[in-house]
Amino acid sequence: MQELQRLVRRGLTDLLDAEPDIHVVGDADTAEHALARSPTVRPHVAVRLPDGDGITVCRELRDRMPELACLMLTSFGDEEALLDAIMAGAAGYVLKQIKGSDLVSAARAVASGQSVLDPTTTARLMHSLRADPATTPSLPPEPADLSPRERDILALIGDGLTNREIGKRLYLSEKTVKNHISRLPAKLGVQRRVQAAVLASHLEPHDSGERSDR
Repeated sequence: MQELQRLVRRGLTDLLDAEPDIHVVGDADTAEHALARSPTVRPHVAVRLPDGDGITVCRELRDRMPELACLMLTSFGDEEALLDAIMAGAAGYVLKQIKGSDLVSAARAVASGQSVLDPTTTARLMHSLRADPATTPSLPPEPADLSPRERDILALIGDGLTNREIGKRLYLSEKTVKNHISRLPAKLGVQRRVQAAVLASHLEPHDSGERSDR
């Protein structure tokens, strides 16, 4: 399996490096290696094949380098994986069946600030969010248990911001943001950050100019 992954990485490197306007600055064989190396080589685009840690790697890299565009190359074509990737800050999500030329185009697109999402998976996701009550949990009109700050954070999660970006927006430390987020699922009656993000579409941000303690 490791040999196969190495061959896939080599193939991707050769494919992308063959383009005159693309330069591969590095690759990694593990999530830990990717997180350690990326801040050093400072890529503009990170292409990731999720192996169980891909979402975490994307979220952590975006927390450390908000300017980084993450392009997820995966064999998982289900709606939950796509939503996880979007909420982790991925700029693109494409399946391994993609043609080499289309993958190169996707890398260029996310580097220029565009979003690239697999159309079939995206269509299924949008349909399920609109049509399946179990996918989009119900939300009380006024969730009384949420503080104004928690409402702010929930709304920003829905906008796709990372913990670090939320902290900068609200003048909070990243640790404080994580503490707030850890309490949100229980208050909202959901189990995951992704479900909380879906609920965020029903909330308006609390309009407050005050700064909280770090």
